[in-house]
Amino acid sequence: MQYISGFGNECASEDPRCPNALPEGQNNPQVCPYNLYAEQLSGSAFTCPRSTNKRSWLYRILPSVSHKPFESIDEGHVTHNWDEVDPDPNQLRWKPFEIPKASQKKVDFVNGLHTLCGAGDIRSNNGLAIHIFLCNTSMGDRCFYNSDGDFLIVPQKGKLLIYTEFGKMLLQPNEICVIQRGMRFSIDVFEETRGYILEVYGVHFELPDLGPIGANGLANPRDFLIPVAWYEDRRVPGGYTVINKYQGKLFAAKQDTSPFNVVAWHGNYTPYKYNLENFMVINAVAFDHADPSIFTVLTAKSLRPGVAIADFVIFPPRWGVADKTFRPPYYHRNCMSEFMGLIKGHYEAKEGGFLPGGGSLHSTMTPHGPDADCFDKASKAKLVPERIADGTMAFMFESSLSMAVTKWGLKTSNSLDENYYKCWEPLKSHFTPNSRNPAGPN
Repeated sequence: MQYISGFGNECASEDPRCPNALPEGQNNPQVCPYNLYAEQLSGSAFTCPRSTNKRSWLYRILPSVSHKPFESIDEGHVTHNWDEVDPDPNQLRWKPFEIPKASQKKVDFVNGLHTLCGAGDIRSNNGLAIHIFLCNTSMGDRCFYNSDGDFLIVPQKGKLLIYTEFGKMLLQPNEICVIQRGMRFSIDVFEETRGYILEVYGVHFELPDLGPIGANGLANPRDFLIPVAWYEDRRVPGGYTVINKYQGKLFAAKQDTSPFNVVAWHGNYTPYKYNLENFMVINAVAFDHADPSIFTVLTAKSLRPGVAIADFVIFPPRWGVADKTFRPPYYHRNCMSEFMGLIKGHYEAKEGGFLPGGGSLHSTMTPHGPDADCFDKASKAKLVPERIADGTMAFMFESSLSMAVTKWGLKTSNSLDENYYKCWEPLKSHFTPNSRNPAGPN
């Protein structure tokens, strides 16, 4: 696979089979090179400031309007109904979500979408949803696009070959990709496959501001990769199916040709991927546990300064060197909602029960923190420099919105760990009212 490097760049790409396919000096000439159609894909209002204006020009064999009417189809477990079950403020944890066996039922990426939780309103372009995808077969002559928002896709098991209108991307566990609003894509899988999706409405993901960190650090722009132009001029006997998620519902339309017929494109509104191993970790080097915001890869900002509709945060391998400090994550109650997932390994604060392919949700102001075993070990540990989270990648979808869990998440998935609360039951009082400075290991 070939890629273009850089986050949010103005890029241009042509399939080498058609050199000089991009028009020179203008966007929509009277007749495009190779008799292609010019089509603009806008990810922002025309009048947005240049710094936030997102659009790309696509030069394609047929325009995307060449399809039969859309008709409503069964949305399966995709929903935006945040009131289908009563709210649950408890700490929630899910065992690994079960992937359907290919020998029993063929399930592709779209059929395998399951909404776990979310908040906000699609029609007002304000909110988010968290989905789990569980699939075992490729999409074939079907593609998908989302009229409601951007998808940040986190594969946990199995690689994805993603065909987009901009080209192809190969995505493996420990990588992520973002497919922005309106972009058509199709996914091939090679085994029983599982992963997580963070969907945001009405805004796009950005790199977080670095402030006093300076010009470099966290996720560096050069490490984001954009696909290069690739097209197929392919007619599909019986019709190619285009699936659209619109206002939370699914619709399908037929067309005679593959939608991946873009010969060349230019612009700054593209899909992109990122390898989490490239994240430049910042950490406390003297004392105390820094807030997890220092591990933010991407953010989708709200209208309030410093407050996100959603942040994508990771907990990568790193050194722990803080002195006189309880090094695991601290006990916490938060005005934000925190969903955590695990791609591989063992999460430092809960080595048992929180497993790859599962997840947890700590809702607004719901207390959470290390389990009893982690607290005891960390309170007695000799504080020497040590590696943390080697072979592990946990992540968090964090939101300022108070998220509701769906019926599938609480009941139908059969993955909810009813005993999660018990990991804190062994915690006991160590209060020493007659000794302010009890002897410790250090």
